[in-house]
Amino acid sequence: MSNELFWQQSLDGVPYNNNEDDMPTFEDFSNENGITFWWATTLMRLLGYQDLKSFEPAINRATKACIALSIPHYDNIMSEKRIDDNGNSYQDFKLTRFACYLITVNADVKKPQVAAAQVYFIEQARRLELYLQNQDQLDRIIIRDEVKEGNKSLVSVAKDAGVVSYGLFQDAGYLGMYNMRSGELASRRRVDKGDLFEYMGRAELAANLFRITQTEERIKNFGIKGQQNLENTHNAVGKEVRKVVISNTGKAPEQLPIEAKITDGKKKLKEQYKLMTGKKPKK
Repeated sequence: MSNELFWQQSLDGVPYNNNEDDMPTFEDFSNENGITFWWATTLMRLLGYQDLKSFEPAINRATKACIALSIPHYDNIMSEKRIDDNGNSYQDFKLTRFACYLITVNADVKKPQVAAAQVYFIEQARRLELYLQNQDQLDRIIIRDEVKEGNKSLVSVAKDAGVVSYGLFQDAGYLGMYNMRSGELASRRRVDKGDLFEYMGRAELAANLFRITQTEERIKNFGIKGQQNLENTHNAVGKEVRKVVISNTGKAPEQLPIEAKITDGKKKLKEQYKLMTGKKPKK
């Protein structure tokens, strides 16, 4: 079956015949009203979801991806109330082509419709030579942005709790998690210290996000104060995360493989957004 034809049933669930010319494509469900858009309630059924509530996590991940890419999510995922045939209002979203792409990448790949739709979008993107290989790459972009925001919050909490040297406080967490300071980890991986997170895989980024958020929670919940006590707390949380990583991956965190730089993936997605919409994302 052609990759253009990722949907094998009508919206009513009635199978089409085997003639590909009679099967609807993604493009057949678009709407025009100043812009080309697709309704989220239509896309969810195309992807095998039964209701918008179960589909919303994919929409939310796509929204986070837009934010991480400095792309206006409100221009691509537009909330709108609609009225059904019985006069009842319900929530829906207008989605641009780029939003449909991001949502599909974040949808449940175990659904055959989602897997086929991802092939469809990858084929489109491949023609532009701008596609991402898999969902992990988009997850890395989103989690990296969450790590950035998490670190900002931790800095603020640590400062209020009496941190004098934030560098020593940060390295205490690295020593707990990696058995080495951030500079040593950067040298081991042959990357710039400031780019450590940029080369981490999805699981390692998520582990660091957990280290950051749980250190902040422990500081606030137990009223920890003073430089040394804060360093000890960060170190202890780092050690706990280290044990979890080893238990789940069979490798120590410092042994985890590095991946392609996240900014390269962001550049590809921004270029794809520009080509799909004719707009430039913010710097």
